[in-house]
Amino acid sequence: MATHAHQGLSDGEGRQVGSIIQFVDRWIYVMMAAYLILIVLVGFIPDSLQKIAAVEAGQRPNFPLAMHVHAVLMGSWMLLLLTQTTLMATGRRNFHMQLGVLGMILAPALVLAGVILVPTNIRSFLDFAAAGSPEVQEQVGFFTHFMTNIALIQFRAGFCFLLLVVLALANRKRDSGLHKRLIILATIVPMPAAFDRMTFLPHTLPDSPLTVDLWPLFAIAPMFLWDVYRQQTIHRAYWIYASVMVPTGIAVNLLWNSDWWMRTGGGLIGVPS
Repeated sequence: MATHAHQGLSDGEGRQVGSIIQFVDRWIYVMMAAYLILIVLVGFIPDSLQKIAAVEAGQRPNFPLAMHVHAVLMGSWMLLLLTQTTLMATGRRNFHMQLGVLGMILAPALVLAGVILVPTNIRSFLDFAAAGSPEVQEQVGFFTHFMTNIALIQFRAGFCFLLLVVLALANRKRDSGLHKRLIILATIVPMPAAFDRMTFLPHTLPDSPLTVDLWPLFAIAPMFLWDVYRQQTIHRAYWIYASVMVPTGIAVNLLWNSDWWMRTGGGLIGVPS
């Protein structure tokens, strides 16, 4: 264990290292929640400002109501995560458990809003293009093709997010360590939406969804590395996460740009054939 690594330190140094370890053990999940919020803000704020400017310039349709609802629900989930981790770090377990009921409502509502948003977004762009120039219609044609592929990522994210949340809630009483890690990992599942908007990062989109799986590893890294350092092993929460994300990631890569998915997925989200 990590404590053995510091046995050679003097009493004063040992107490100092021990206090740092105890501090991180207590606040690591709060720090992870804050870190994930930072990722969302860095990804979405510049992108949202650009899209608002494009709407005002008449270059894209207004944001549909479903997009505002989804944004509010996602923001609420992130704030709830920060609140819940802070409550546990400060020893207010009872309030944490009471507030957890809100998470049981928010999680399925967030997934439902995302499912509704995909075809709604497509429809708004198709309506916008109908009265536009041939150049606009050509751009929307590329957009609908791209969004049919992106729907794979969105459907996968909704399914995996909800599955991990259900597993986390099922273990909230019998295995708190698994519960809190799975909640963090579930929240990381939709993080590609933020990373994909960071234009300063290299991306494989639209040709391949490879970076959709790679960049979230940086979101997982702080908690994962601390766990490995403290426990000298890989916590089973990460194996559960991998068992959910790896097969679905392979499926997304196999279906990406396939004729079958363009027909089937396009029909599901309202892209005209």
